[in-house]
Amino acid sequence: MATAVRECLAMAQRSAMHLEMRDSYMRDDPEFVRWQAGHRYDRADRDAWWRPWLDVVAEATARGVVMRRLRVVSEPLSDYVRYEYDGTYTNVAAGEDVRWLPRSRARGLLLPVLDGWVMDEETVILHHFSGEGQWTGPRMEVVHDAELASRYAAAYEAAWERAVPHAEYRPA
Repeated sequence: MATAVRECLAMAQRSAMHLEMRDSYMRDDPEFVRWQAGHRYDRADRDAWWRPWLDVVAEATARGVVMRRLRVVSEPLSDYVRYEYDGTYTNVAAGEDVRWLPRSRARGLLLPVLDGWVMDEETVILHHFSGEGQWTGPRMEVVHDAELASRYAAAYEAAWERAVPHAEYRPA
């Protein structure tokens, strides 16, 4: 995970909301390539799948930051989103609350065009991706703007209410 997110999360006091709306990201990611080739982590072997990012999440949630990840997805799931689904148990183990919102349930919602984070409803980290899901432009743009954060948070909350908790979501 990029430095900007780690730094902002380290300073977060109350909340961290992550909105993901793409059907694929970084298709050249070595972990995704391994997953496509059939590799699966053993859930019981925590040492095999625990990553430095999960330490960051665990530290934030241990100090009381409510960390939520919302994935807006097309169904049937793309290979990349299925890969994310298969590995979401690691996010949950670290303390994140994860929900899935099929696009078919998003009717009437107005969602931002850029993925990103909202930290403490004060800071927004916007992610810039190409059509192929690769980082582009500034990659991440950190914006300290309470009004923008409020708008992102409102859209996030509306979508969160319709989304399915990870433990209950069964991909189509």
